[in-house]
Amino acid sequence: MATNVSRIVIAGMSGDSGKTIVSLGFLTALRQRGFSVSVFKKGPDYIDPAWLSEAAGTACRNLDTFMVEPAIVSQRFVSHAGDTDIAVIEGNRGIFDGRDAEGTHSTAELAKLLGAPVVLVVNATKTTRTVAAVVKGCIEFDHDVNIAGVVLNRVAGKRHLAVISESIEAYCGVSVLGAIPRLGDNAALIPGRHLGLVTPAEFESGETLENRLRDIAEDHLDIDAIIDIARDAGPVDVETVAEIRNGKRGKTKVGYFKDTVFTFYYPENLEALEKHGARLIPISSLSDQKLPDIDALYIGGGFPETHAEQLARNRSMMASVKKAAADGLPIYAECGGLIYLARSLHWNENVYPMVGVFPVDLEMHRRPAGHGYSITRVDTQNPFYPVGTSIRGHEFHYSAPIGGGENLASCMTVDTGVGLGESRDGIFSGNTLACYTHIHSDGVPDWAPSLVSKAAAYAANRNNRAA
Repeated sequence: MATNVSRIVIAGMSGDSGKTIVSLGFLTALRQRGFSVSVFKKGPDYIDPAWLSEAAGTACRNLDTFMVEPAIVSQRFVSHAGDTDIAVIEGNRGIFDGRDAEGTHSTAELAKLLGAPVVLVVNATKTTRTVAAVVKGCIEFDHDVNIAGVVLNRVAGKRHLAVISESIEAYCGVSVLGAIPRLGDNAALIPGRHLGLVTPAEFESGETLENRLRDIAEDHLDIDAIIDIARDAGPVDVETVAEIRNGKRGKTKVGYFKDTVFTFYYPENLEALEKHGARLIPISSLSDQKLPDIDALYIGGGFPETHAEQLARNRSMMASVKKAAADGLPIYAECGGLIYLARSLHWNENVYPMVGVFPVDLEMHRRPAGHGYSITRVDTQNPFYPVGTSIRGHEFHYSAPIGGGENLASCMTVDTGVGLGESRDGIFSGNTLACYTHIHSDGVPDWAPSLVSKAAAYAANRNNRAA
């Protein structure tokens, strides 16, 4: 399978280089000009993709070759880019930063996989001609990566811009495609907190932000030049991977928390549940008083800590979830969902009661307790995974069990990462399983059919009892 879709990677020299602002501004400008766009984020992430989705007006897809096989990553890119006018891929961290010294799973490797040219975003704070040396180094570092232009961020003024631009064009052979001035703290655009930016679900000034992003792009980016680079990407061949087809879609009711608290869901995870026969039922952990008639519950990640008081006030929902778990409802929870199912959460010198499915108290720390890719092995019988299953995922959590998690019933050995601590993750009770590990369904293909199958069995047993 081949594609000629116009495509561009917006990469950076490091985290916080400005690639998200450039990506959001460019997407906003494209839509204002009437382009149909598709949008992607390299690496495991939920918050940046949520903002990219808002700017693009369509779901952002994550492309990650650690969690998902490269052949599947490239095919998903082609299928979701489809017939759009242009595909925009935002990188993560520095362009060559990967899992090891070879840069495995880096933005650069993804750009090569997709045959996509790169626009490099550089933070120009307190430097001039040295920027050209750094850009030149990136160009020479890997000749298979097509660095086609540079956008400068946090430029101090006209003289600052002139020296850097002349240096880059003289020594690097690429053009400066934009120069964004110092805008002050990025919180002036989108507020941040301990995990990064706030989510769009919690942001109320969307129209104002859209106008500002459009103005930034129109005033400070050479949009036409970036579009031309994307159009010159050329064809790329990808391996064909069989798609799931299932005629039973919609028969099994799988609920999932969807509100300002729980927003961390990969679109593919929800779609995989539907492809295997689930009808998804959105539920609010804040405003709904009890679980509806469902056959399983999926609780993704999010920010239960910043909503802890509101969650704790909705005791009727917590009681409903606890009773459902005791009655055998299949429940799968990730990170924030694990916090919700714990006994309590300690944060900022306050203690908030949670659902209490698991006899564990969690404490929020000032620094991440677990952050990065993870590899776990299932070693104990549990509701959803066969023993021996290897899971590649990621974690990003500030919470950890008080007193450690070694006494909790768990089903996974952590080979890479932190999990609950003591090299364990995956606490379970009855038909409920909760992990700090986030998964992507394309990388764990047995997850969705297992959850839907468990839900169908629960529904059948309930119907038999009712009869």
